[in-house]
Amino acid sequence: MSELLIARIDAILPQTQCTQCGYPDCRGYAEALAAGSADIDQCPPGGEAGLAELAALLGRPLKPLNPQHGEHKPRVLAWIDEANCIGCTLCIQACPVDAIIGASKQMHTVIAAECTGCELCIPACPVDCIELLPAVEPALTAERQALAGLWRKRHAYRLFRLGREKRERSERLAAKALAKKAEAQFAAPEVQASLDAALQRHQARLAGEPVPPPAPLADAKAARIAEMMARAKRLREGG
Repeated sequence: MSELLIARIDAILPQTQCTQCGYPDCRGYAEALAAGSADIDQCPPGGEAGLAELAALLGRPLKPLNPQHGEHKPRVLAWIDEANCIGCTLCIQACPVDAIIGASKQMHTVIAAECTGCELCIPACPVDCIELLPAVEPALTAERQALAGLWRKRHAYRLFRLGREKRERSERLAAKALAKKAEAQFAAPEVQASLDAALQRHQARLAGEPVPPPAPLADAKAARIAEMMARAKRLREGG
């Protein structure tokens, strides 16, 4: 699969990241087109102009949009009724270009200049407080390309951010698991000492000998902590 061909196809696509084509994003659709596993009629936001460009680039016959993937519509922008927003963050999670800002249990708002009009936030909202408003369609090809370039970059950064957050979450979980394991190993000598002391008391009772008082588990823990602190001090002092 040619990376150059994928890039040329991706440059034609509108970069709304709406998933109407059946792929997770415009890049995924471009890869499928380059591989020959997708047809050119699956991108409603691209309209007839996009269809014509894809047909010319890929040498395929021109055809109308496949209605199974939706229909071409005028550009829209999402708008959140802030009075009814409950701050659930579901629309933030659904937005493919991070064009919605807010925090949990706080009001959300759409950055109009960055909204692609993909409509993915609409079904995500549990209280139906998001509306679609008419937006001005860029008149010049250069303006459309600049807007598509912005959306492409924002989507790429979102994927990078999600990947980074996933890695950090995995690292935190691994660190917690390691700390828990270390804690268990740290506690093991204390538990064993307590069991040994209990066995000695039991044997003393059977033999009719004086039974030694049970040593508090905290004493063993304190001794262990003191030992660790002394070891750390020696390491700091280079001993």
